[in-house]
Amino acid sequence: MDLLIITKIFTLATLSFAIAFIMTPALTRFLYKFKLGKQIRDSKSAPTVSRLHKEKSGTPTMGGILVWLTVLILAVALHYGYKIFGWESFGYLDFLSRPQTFLPLGVLVASAIVGLVDDWFNVKRIGPHGGGLAMRYRLLIYTAIAIVGAWWFYSKLEWDLIHVPFMGNFNIGIWYIPLFIFIIVATSFSVNETDGLDGLAGGTLLAAFTAYAAIAFVQGKTDLASFCVVIAGALLAFLWFNINPARFFMGDTGAMSLGVTLGVIALLTNTVFLLPLIGFVFMLESFSVIIQVTSKKLRHGKKVFLAAPIHHHFEAIGWSEPKIVMRFWIISAVTTLLGLILFLIDK
Repeated sequence: MDLLIITKIFTLATLSFAIAFIMTPALTRFLYKFKLGKQIRDSKSAPTVSRLHKEKSGTPTMGGILVWLTVLILAVALHYGYKIFGWESFGYLDFLSRPQTFLPLGVLVASAIVGLVDDWFNVKRIGPHGGGLAMRYRLLIYTAIAIVGAWWFYSKLEWDLIHVPFMGNFNIGIWYIPLFIFIIVATSFSVNETDGLDGLAGGTLLAAFTAYAAIAFVQGKTDLASFCVVIAGALLAFLWFNINPARFFMGDTGAMSLGVTLGVIALLTNTVFLLPLIGFVFMLESFSVIIQVTSKKLRHGKKVFLAAPIHHHFEAIGWSEPKIVMRFWIISAVTTLLGLILFLIDK
């Protein structure tokens, strides 16, 4: 039985990669045809980033469509291909189920659409400094999505259980809702901060979703494991075209939606306390921004880093973009493995 499940998981990962890879030329033509290029922040609001990335202005954004659309197509085609036509092979590969994957797929698509609107605003130079939706509006929208997810967990799944590694399980009642909201919002914005160099967010997300596929498999959540590898397969195809120099950027439609989904999966697998380790690079990027903003407010404009998030600091001191990305990938791989080790020891 395990061998059949493993075969299913590997098949889905391969299918996802193939579908995303085949879709890419059409997506690329669409993005270039309609000139959906990212606008780099102006020199007044972000002088260092503007100087370092001015040559990237106009590179198409919204490339994250490739990932979530592949997942949606595969999930719907397999599920309804079996339901409507009774094709057994589709039924064997079907991974859409109410208790495991309805919610993560729903939040993936919902948050991707919000991110798509934000990317469109960026292209059209709408919003503060022409950078899309203001931070407070993004925060409100993603908090609203998190509230819906928290309600689903607490009311529909009747879930208020939190696992603390090496200590056990604890029912926290209504407090589960604010914890859920915090995890989702924090993860989505941390992943979004990481999406600043060619291949950086894609590679670190690939490691995280692969790790959660393994965790879900060990827990017997085979549909959720399948969902994770479908995302990983699509991310692998995305990376083929996103490594330096990138053909297109992930954009908020990819980064924000995958961040939200990663948080939901951490909650579904009851491993939220391993998320900071599995997503260590995301946490590092987010903390660097918090430290920078706090320092500028409390120390009259003085900075800790030359630029934030921290990957821009390394750019500013002279590291090449590929060097930063590869080293962050290595860090992500090591911390992800440490997270898996702790999960298995605890189990």
